[in-house]
Amino acid sequence: MSRTAPPLRPGHRRHQGAQQLWIVFSGRADHAWQRLLRPGFRHCFAAIQDAAGWLVLDPLSGRLLLARIAVPTGYDLPGFYRRAGLTPVGPFLLHEDAKGASRPWVPMNCVGICRAMLGPHAPFALTPAGLYHSLTGANESRKKNLTQTRD
Repeated sequence: MSRTAPPLRPGHRRHQGAQQLWIVFSGRADHAWQRLLRPGFRHCFAAIQDAAGWLVLDPLSGRLLLARIAVPTGYDLPGFYRRAGLTPVGPFLLHEDAKGASRPWVPMNCVGICRAMLGPHAPFALTPAGLYHSLTGANESRKKNLTQTRD
């Protein structure tokens, strides 16, 4: 007997461009081993904005926290995070038909969760600082400045 998954209801389908993803970086170290990571980039989490407001996905030690933030629609959550001393990067559009290379081994840490949210074409990174530099292009500008000839 074969089982097939029930079809998705129309309410479960996303419309392309309807959701925006922000990756937020933090320098807080809850564990001693996190102090080995670069200051300011010791943790990251995702915040998704859609028509209903904001959803935060925060991979904590041993669990994944999902929280719908009770703020008015259109609230500037990235601005709030900036004022709180965090570093938000985005927005990135979430696409329903994200097809690409499969990832047979992705660590279930904060970087792995954020890369999974970005989709199959997310940049490779193992640390929050590496993900930040890949998303912002900081590595390319540094390399360009180091190799640029002066007239």
